[in-house]
Amino acid sequence: MGDDQLLSAGHVLTMDAANTVLTDGAVLVRNGTIQAVGKRTELEGKHPDAARTHYGNCLLMPGLVNAHSHSGLLRGTAEGLPVWDWLRMYIDPMHRVLNAREAEAASWLCYAESLLAGSTTVVDMWRFMHGSARAADRLGLRAVLVPYVGEHPDYDYFETLDSNERLLEDWHGGAEGRISVWVGLEHLFYASPERHRAFIDLALKYDTGFHTHSNEAEIELREMDRRYGKRSIHVLRDLGFFEPRHTLLAHCVWLDDGEIALLAEHGAGVAHNPVSNMKLASGIAPVEKLLKAGVAVGIGTDGEKENNNLDMFDDMKCASLLAKLNTLDAGALDGWQVLRMATIDGARSIGMGDTIGSLEPGKRADIIAVRTDTPRMTPLLGEGEFFNLHYNLVHAARGSDVEMTMVDGRVVAEAGRLLNADLDGLIAEVHAVLPDLFARRAAFLADHRDGAVSPV
Repeated sequence: MGDDQLLSAGHVLTMDAANTVLTDGAVLVRNGTIQAVGKRTELEGKHPDAARTHYGNCLLMPGLVNAHSHSGLLRGTAEGLPVWDWLRMYIDPMHRVLNAREAEAASWLCYAESLLAGSTTVVDMWRFMHGSARAADRLGLRAVLVPYVGEHPDYDYFETLDSNERLLEDWHGGAEGRISVWVGLEHLFYASPERHRAFIDLALKYDTGFHTHSNEAEIELREMDRRYGKRSIHVLRDLGFFEPRHTLLAHCVWLDDGEIALLAEHGAGVAHNPVSNMKLASGIAPVEKLLKAGVAVGIGTDGEKENNNLDMFDDMKCASLLAKLNTLDAGALDGWQVLRMATIDGARSIGMGDTIGSLEPGKRADIIAVRTDTPRMTPLLGEGEFFNLHYNLVHAARGSDVEMTMVDGRVVAEAGRLLNADLDGLIAEVHAVLPDLFARRAAFLADHRDGAVSPV
């Protein structure tokens, strides 16, 4: 067929159930859907009319799934504090003064960075997200948009359930299905107890997902015990937050075995944020326990301010190394486990394992080509006793090694260049809006020496 595309490369990592790797492999794409995966010569023979693109010095693999992030403009300016103090002194004061133009500029830049580094799907919790939707639509990103909602008198400067519902009405299923809108809550403490049920009811009304932060810092456990006499996951369960179609919890650092069992029982997903958890000194999530219990665990970069880049390859390496350090076991979280967390298990963690996350017939064609001719990927051993593609991808590759990014069968970035926007223009817009944002935040902090209201 004239609309068929045949992508081929020296190796194809399918990330199917068997972690199948094809040498001299190919992927056939039609109308944004993967039709076949196999040997290049075989697919070329069966589909002689397909448009062919050979990525000779690359491997093909599923696009990366960033299971938790925040657009933002504070990179390198929110440093040196633990999470609750960091929120109080840097982040919430920014939210108090943020405007729609600034928020949209942040999403354009962060989504561009993500695509260039191989992330084809991003779960973004942010503000004024009609602008985020426009950015994802134009750039070609697959996005789960989750407004930062606060329904509490102390946090009335965040999004509201009303604005969350407007975004659901306007953009859920938009951009030819690439945009999903979920119900978001910054944290349970950011909503009054009498408003908790409204979040669940909104997610049920639109049959969509729910996302919040949980068990991120040890101080949260003490506050949960003071307010509810229970640990966080038990509180979420008892309040009904596992009732929506899918629930995704970010961080889950401070879990006990009972909470892990509850997450598995209710099919909740977890977004592991290793770089953020290290930078904010939050702790180390029990990832291997979660995986052993059958919980779908994805990897998230978290925001640009608590990570400083949105390169999922960095987070894959940190996830592996952090698990080894935490358990004093050099075999902890091996290359295949981490790659699955960034692809198919990441897709499962956000409730999309049936449509993205692996290169298999019937799934959407979200595909990246990663260069294999770099010093970092050398030696390249794609078969045999010393097979090392998975280890090189996790421990050596960088987002800058991504040669091509395809979402829904359309190439959206290639050779370090966006195809649907001018990166220089996006950067210039950020520099244009930033001074006034910083000035307004400084003015707020001058009047409030202790920052914003602390959630604990």
